[in-house]
Amino acid sequence: MKAVRFHEFGGPEVLRYEDVELPVPGPGQARIRVAATSFNGVDANIRAGYMQGPIPVRLPHIPGIDVSGTVDALGEGVGTVAIGDRVVGFLPMTEAGAAAEYAIAPAEILTGAPKNVPLADAAALPIVGLTAWQALFEHGDLTAGQRVLVNGAGGAVGGYAVQLAKEAGAHVIATASPRSAVRVKAAGADEVVDHTTSEVTAAVTEPVDLVLNLAPVAPEQLAALVTLVRDGGRLVNTTVWMPAPSDDERDVRGIDLFVRSDADQLADLVARVSTGELLLDVAQRVALADLPALHAQAGAGELSGKAVVVAPTA
Repeated sequence: MKAVRFHEFGGPEVLRYEDVELPVPGPGQARIRVAATSFNGVDANIRAGYMQGPIPVRLPHIPGIDVSGTVDALGEGVGTVAIGDRVVGFLPMTEAGAAAEYAIAPAEILTGAPKNVPLADAAALPIVGLTAWQALFEHGDLTAGQRVLVNGAGGAVGGYAVQLAKEAGAHVIATASPRSAVRVKAAGADEVVDHTTSEVTAAVTEPVDLVLNLAPVAPEQLAALVTLVRDGGRLVNTTVWMPAPSDDERDVRGIDLFVRSDADQLADLVARVSTGELLLDVAQRVALADLPALHAQAGAGELSGKAVVVAPTA
């Protein structure tokens, strides 16, 4: 089969489009005929060698944490999915990924794909959708009537966070650049702050119950966001290389989010996509052979929105 792998850590140039042996599912595993994977920032960090501590991978390594596709083989003891099922999943980060024609997944992490979108586009959902869900509700305890600031709403996670928070009945304030402001507003934001021309701390004039930080801001900028949170509120931070600040005197809790695979939560997100409550946002679709160029595009800061990486068809 064709796959993209890297045999050493480094820049996008270490990614090779090459022939790889067809994987065989073991006990509890399913093999998926990949429709698509997607690009996530963590893919680039793993490729560059920055994540060898928390996410050790064996070389050569196939990237691609998200997967959408069709189950085509099963290992022993699998009863949760069947051959022919159209599925999506968030693959284990330390194992071979889905930047290939076929991928292996623990059957327990898979859930049915939404039926109302192209199967390849469904790869845009798992990791970013789960990040938004877990940040808002599992760690942020967001409820109807609360105020939430989504800092960095123009990215892939931000679009889902705005939609989910608005659907939950929250008042959503979002920061975005002019390039993504229209998209963020369309996702449901009540207020959009242009972070390129305004200081967020000056633009947000009333306290919020929750700050969700998705942006790679400087430590002093992240600390300043705590001042916007009401007493007893929370700041959830996804830029895990920079610890989330707290304010113990006001009982403002800072939480670092490490997203995890959760098939039940993913099934809930899929259901929302299927009913039209949650809209998938795919900025571009690229062929698997062009994954190195996509990594280079992201490294140059030229990638806006979510990109899905489409596997070759037979």
